[in-house]
Amino acid sequence: MDGFRSNDSKQNIDRHSRAEMGSFGERTILEFEDESLVSPVSLNRKNFSIEHSSSLGGGSQKLCYGNMKNRVFHSIKVVVFSAKINFLMPFGPLAILVSSLTGHHGWVFLLSLLGIIPLAERLGYATEQLACYTGATVGGLLNATFGNATELIISIYALRRGMIRVVQQSLLGSILSNMLLVLGCAFFAGGIVVSKREQVFSKASATVNSGLLLMAVMGLLFPAVLRSTHTELHSGKSELALSRFSSGIMLVAYAAYLVFQLKSDKNLYLPVTEEDTEENLDDEDAPEISMWESIIWLFILTIWISVLSEYLVNAIEGASVVMNIPVAFISVILLPIVGNAAEHAGAIMFAMKDKLDISLGVAIGSSTQISMFGIPFCVVIGWIMGCPMDLNFQLFETATLFITVIVVAFMLQDGTSNYLKGLMLILCYLIVAASFFVHVDPASVEDKTRKHRV
Repeated sequence: MDGFRSNDSKQNIDRHSRAEMGSFGERTILEFEDESLVSPVSLNRKNFSIEHSSSLGGGSQKLCYGNMKNRVFHSIKVVVFSAKINFLMPFGPLAILVSSLTGHHGWVFLLSLLGIIPLAERLGYATEQLACYTGATVGGLLNATFGNATELIISIYALRRGMIRVVQQSLLGSILSNMLLVLGCAFFAGGIVVSKREQVFSKASATVNSGLLLMAVMGLLFPAVLRSTHTELHSGKSELALSRFSSGIMLVAYAAYLVFQLKSDKNLYLPVTEEDTEENLDDEDAPEISMWESIIWLFILTIWISVLSEYLVNAIEGASVVMNIPVAFISVILLPIVGNAAEHAGAIMFAMKDKLDISLGVAIGSSTQISMFGIPFCVVIGWIMGCPMDLNFQLFETATLFITVIVVAFMLQDGTSNYLKGLMLILCYLIVAASFFVHVDPASVEDKTRKHRV
């Protein structure tokens, strides 16, 4: 019993001591907290910890802001200030200023034309940067699409003003420019640089593109023949209905061509010389701007080209009268040269690097896209706008396109190129340009005005 009592007393003492220690601990904690509320040392420590954490947060925010700022400056430096051709960029705002102050159509047209040239080239550059992240096949399609964006934007603005002949002739001129001038300069430059042997390219891709171009000629030929022979079932309606039906067929054919190029036969567009493929891939430059920067620049450049295109289209007819140049020559020769500035430079550069398949894809691929997609697309857009855009490009223009396709198809049939072939294509383009300079388009308003003046 005494042992049990002694044990109980010991347990009670332990419990009492633990309770006192717990109460003492609680008091010390409470006292410490109360002290911390009024102690200057503790306040300083708390302030230091808060300031230290806030300074770390502010520093990270400043660091992120600084990195973003440097990234923006680097992107502007690369896109705007790296190319020498960008010295023409101020002509764009100058065209808007001249249009607002004087309204002189000749100067507005010339300044807008010069201002669009670097924008078209930079649009091609941004597309190439984006293509580095998408792969070769999709990148080629992006290059062809945005390479023709300038022509399509100008065409849409011209359709809004009802200038159907300007749309037809500018799209026709873009095809002629790509097939004769761009491809000719690429063959000529490549033949001069690589003069010890003939350059080679894939005959398979050239054959497919030549077939599509001939199909486009067929789509343009029948409405013109139907109109010129006066054999329409319903006068004034059959031609337009046939054009819209043919445009739908051409769009289906182009969609099938895209599927064929992307999925069905991926090896069709591989270069003929695959010996140095890995070395060429290693030697290619890495992208200079990120994917999202490329997309943002594409958006900005497209908007700016759209703004200048409106001023350009509005000044075409006035500039034709002031400079005494036919509208047909302006539409077929001058506008496409500006719109194809990016393709022109890129095709020549790749040909000089002995990458002729890429040059051929840029020049002929762009012509194929305009003929099988751009022209039918404008017919559909005109249909939506209530503008009677058709495929009747008149016999003179259609015959010019037909002969051009035949000449280029003969040049491409053997799969080789040299500087002589390039020179022949350039000379053919000079003949075409001279023909349109002396050609009077009866459907052009300004040509009719010039007749009355004479």
